[in-house]
Amino acid sequence: MNSQTYAVLIEQGPTSFGATVPDLPGCFAVGRTREEVERLIQEAIEEHIAVLEADGVNVPAPRMTVATVSVR
Repeated sequence: MNSQTYAVLIEQGPTSFGATVPDLPGCFAVGRTREEVERLIQEAIEEHIAVLEADGVNVPAPRMTVATVSVR
């Protein structure tokens, strides 16, 4: 498979960080630190794609983009 770049949403909770991938429904990770959740979500994406391919399911192409907006 060619290299793809997926948008990842990271949320800080009271005791952990969570990450989801909007273009890959069901793909998520939880970690104690931001660094840990970033590592875990990369692994989760790779595994999620491998399962889809093994099942003969088309892997969704990345479509989501991320922007940040500053407000007062």
